[in-house]
Amino acid sequence: QVQLVESGGGLVQAGGSLRLSCAASGGTFGYYVMGWFRQAPGKEREFVAAISRYGRTTYYADSVKGRFTISRDNAKSMVYLQMNSLKPEDTAVYSCAADFSSVVVTTPSAYDYWGQGTQVTVSS
Repeated sequence: QVQLVESGGGLVQAGGSLRLSCAASGGTFGYYVMGWFRQAPGKEREFVAAISRYGRTTYYADSVKGRFTISRDNAKSMVYLQMNSLKPEDTAVYSCAADFSSVVVTTPSAYDYWGQGTQVTVSS
């Protein structure tokens, strides 16, 4: 059983930056593909970014490519999402997720464990 706890959300003006962190416990972190997803009010959960088990491969949604960077530190069991040039449409609850797999996927249903989420609000 893996527990995931996100932090780092908050209120920021458009054009600003935030760094989200996700702390994992209860499992062998290096066995999991890690992903970030977001859900805005009235919308479905959507993929944001994912990173392979050893960090060699990353994937991004087109909407965040070039602005967001996912990274991980397996020694600390942490995954991060650096968000730059934030836009009001980035406003959502951001959740990290773990997938016990060797293949990076972007489908939420493929992920086994989820954090509770952290709110990101971008004002215009």
